[in-house]
Amino acid sequence: MPTSANLSPERCGVIGMGLMGSAVQQMTGATWGWDLDATRCVGAKTAQEVFDACEVVFLCLPNSDIAASTLRAAALRPGQIVIDTSTGVPEEMAGLGRELHAQGVHYLDATVSGSSAQLLKKEVLVMVGGEAEVYERCRELLGSFARETMHVGTWGSGARMKLVTNLVLGLNRAALAEGLAFAQQLDLDLTLTLDVMRRSMAYSRIMDTKGEKMIHQDFEPQAKLSQHLKDVRLMLQASSIPLPLSETHRQLLEKAVALGFGEADNSAVIQAILKP
Repeated sequence: MPTSANLSPERCGVIGMGLMGSAVQQMTGATWGWDLDATRCVGAKTAQEVFDACEVVFLCLPNSDIAASTLRAAALRPGQIVIDTSTGVPEEMAGLGRELHAQGVHYLDATVSGSSAQLLKKEVLVMVGGEAEVYERCRELLGSFARETMHVGTWGSGARMKLVTNLVLGLNRAALAEGLAFAQQLDLDLTLTLDVMRRSMAYSRIMDTKGEKMIHQDFEPQAKLSQHLKDVRLMLQASSIPLPLSETHRQLLEKAVALGFGEADNSAVIQAILKP
């Protein structure tokens, strides 16, 4: 297995160069990157070129199905490390870990709590599932873009923890949107309202990252609304108990998508509340 000392940027690559993947590539200094959009590729014309050149490959893909098909189509080699940042079905990611382990390939599901903009500021938490030894080898590399990293269990545990943290995060964001919409209906100054809420027991960090975006309707995407809708559907699918707030949240997000905000920042959930 490669040691942390030889996990150099020259031997690291990224598959999926969207918002998160391009941020990971920038912060790690990875010299290889591939995406379906050829304009985003770095040093590679195919995904296989990245796997051939790199000891460590980050997957920054929309879901675990795409991650699985990408890995199964690739020629991997024993000792290689795959770090999967996709938010996917925990059982599928655990299955990928077992499948790759049988081939001598190391797999970590390393889910990210935070947006691509926060990753570029080294403000994210990375929750890692997989073999503890492999995690330790990759801690320094993960630390190139993470405020903190945590090993949370075996394969699939990173994905499970991401669903839990995203549930609370998404509901905080929806609650802020509803509060600001309510304040607008009461003819309160929204900037003042946000300042008051920040000083009150209602405070959450989501007010710092999304409050101004909601007030000024700045929906330039840091994390897409449609992606969070996918995550909420995964939560509801994974749970054996009712999640009534998440079910309502799903309906809000679906309304926002129907209004045309699927590719907008997830702060655009406020539009589903403001528009009849």
